[in-house]
Amino acid sequence: MKFEFFIARRYLIKGRKNSFISIISLVSIIGIAIGVAALIIALSLLNGFQGDIRNKILSSTAHIMISNVLGEGFDEYEGIIKDIKQRNKKIISANPVVFGTVLLKGTGRNAAGAMLRGVDLQSPGEETWGKKLYSGELPLKSNQLLIGIEIASRVGLLEHENCTLITPQPVLSPTGVMPKIKKMHVSGIFKTGLYEMDNGTIITNLETAQKLFDMKNKISYIQIYLADIFDAEEVAADLKKIVPPYLSVITWKDLNASLYSALELEKTVLFFTLTLIIVVASLNIIAGLILLVIQKIKDIGILLSYGATPRIIKRIFFIQGSIIGIIGVVVGVVIGLAFCYFANKFQLIKVPSEIYQMSYVPFKIGLFDFVAVVLVTLFITFTATLIPSQKAASVNVVEAIKNE
Repeated sequence: MKFEFFIARRYLIKGRKNSFISIISLVSIIGIAIGVAALIIALSLLNGFQGDIRNKILSSTAHIMISNVLGEGFDEYEGIIKDIKQRNKKIISANPVVFGTVLLKGTGRNAAGAMLRGVDLQSPGEETWGKKLYSGELPLKSNQLLIGIEIASRVGLLEHENCTLITPQPVLSPTGVMPKIKKMHVSGIFKTGLYEMDNGTIITNLETAQKLFDMKNKISYIQIYLADIFDAEEVAADLKKIVPPYLSVITWKDLNASLYSALELEKTVLFFTLTLIIVVASLNIIAGLILLVIQKIKDIGILLSYGATPRIIKRIFFIQGSIIGIIGVVVGVVIGLAFCYFANKFQLIKVPSEIYQMSYVPFKIGLFDFVAVVLVTLFITFTATLIPSQKAASVNVVEAIKNE
């Protein structure tokens, strides 16, 4: 193999009379490098975007939810929570939640619709709300609220101010049936970085929410947090065996199925589209090596006459094409990784936070994607060398020397 490598390397860097072939090899290396770099950058961008969105969504919502199939509340949830905790060790916490739509009115005329969630803020899994506090404190007392920073700005509310909540539950009054109106106190303001959450969510303690929505000892659903979010489907399948038939088990993937399926489809399409760049660069390898075979036909004839076998000749040109491919991959990987590093460090790609739920696009290099890019590129380039190397191996020694 040392002999084949020596000849292949010599053909690449020395003794070429035709510089056109050198240009084709250089273009091939550049094309492969650009393709590899583009794939790494694009896939890292999608990984970062998808991962950031997923983390922000899951930081404020459950990994698994257990709710009534009819959309109504249910009681006796303490026993269900105890059973599911004992059933599966992958569950970190399981907490009751009460939720419903309300109208939030500030001290002025401004009002906004929101989703109010009542949770046990002192139970495991809910302590993250303390980390999201922008100002003020958690609503641990009766008739206290924690509101998102965006909705607070819209209705003109600050922490420790009073507000009015209007719920759709009817109340009989001397003038007829009226919606329930309740005076509340804003204990604090939270910021998750997820615009939809900050713009339309209100948090309170479980008891206050149950009184607001007349649910007494009932809850809307049980939210479950896992050690690993990707165990959600497995755990959900296990929980369906023990929960009563009137309850449904929904995972975070079910709740955001359309978003994640769209991102995965975009990632797949992007991978195959950018792979075409590598395919085109590999065609340059084929063209360059075929021209080199034509140019070096006398050298091939001499090597064959000195005892070199067709397999050795084939290896020489295969190694030469492989060197071009490997150099292209290495250069592309360096460019791609360097770009991702500096893009993250200097936050190069800024986006509107109110649309994309983030101020800049992060780049996250996935190990599987990285390995897939390298292996697919090497496979394409190695395959591209088979045609010219086979052509070189099929040269007839007599014809080669005679023609020269």
